[in-house]
Amino acid sequence: MKRVCVFCGSSMGRRPVYARAGRALGAAVARRGLGLVYGGSSIGLMGVVADAALQGGAEVIGIIPRALARREIAHGGLSRLEVVSSMHARKARMAALADAFIAMPGGLGTLEELSEVLTWGYLGIHRKPTGLLDAAGYWDPLIALLDHAVAEGFLRPEHRELVLVDRSPARLLERLGRHRVPPATRWLKPRST
Repeated sequence: MKRVCVFCGSSMGRRPVYARAGRALGAAVARRGLGLVYGGSSIGLMGVVADAALQGGAEVIGIIPRALARREIAHGGLSRLEVVSSMHARKARMAALADAFIAMPGGLGTLEELSEVLTWGYLGIHRKPTGLLDAAGYWDPLIALLDHAVAEGFLRPEHRELVLVDRSPARLLERLGRHRVPPATRWLKPRST
């Protein structure tokens, strides 16, 4: 694992614990000698994670859509900032550059990015590990939903295992580095006629 992609909020959230988790994650990325790939913003948790990684000496690559860069929220001090045409291009580029994914607390954009990389994982489009940094139990409702989807037959247990969950940034990075994503399996059984 050389680079990790972090999905997180463009706001700080209401609780200081989220910013502390972002600083800890950015610092842990740098301590492990990894590069950070993220959405390229200077604001919210995105800026916190990037700044902490940069302060620790990590390579930080931001990928931002042109429309957002024009609003002057692009981070000006990154190792590299790539301005792309759309949100779709942003996600594809982040996925191409990263060897693993971590979702921190965030809103709809974070959920959408996380859902897409998990879906790509179980479809076999990539075999990169994915984790949730569960700061202050933020992801507990999503974890419960995933477990409910397994219980109700909408998610296979092996697909549920694609998501590693930890409250410690250093431990989550360690687990992601060791985790081997299994090859894609059939997710649907053909109907017999």
